[in-house]
Amino acid sequence: MLILTRKIDEEIIIDSNIRIKILSSSDGQVKVGLTAPPEVEILRAEVYEKIKENTLMASVNSKNKLKGISVLKINKISK
Repeated sequence: MLILTRKIDEEIIIDSNIRIKILSSSDGQVKVGLTAPPEVEILRAEVYEKIKENTLMASVNSKNKLKGISVLKINKISK
């Protein structure tokens, strides 16, 4: 992890096309502005984790449904 110290109105540039600007700081909170190309998805960590969890659960549920279908088809074929 790279740790940088920035003051208000200072920026960090990533890969020449993503800019992170410190907008304000007060009461233990920092406001950050991000500028990136439209194809770059920017999410808060808690939102990203929730999406990841939901995707994993959907995948597991889908596999469980497919297992049940496979068993039914195998039973019909073997008779």
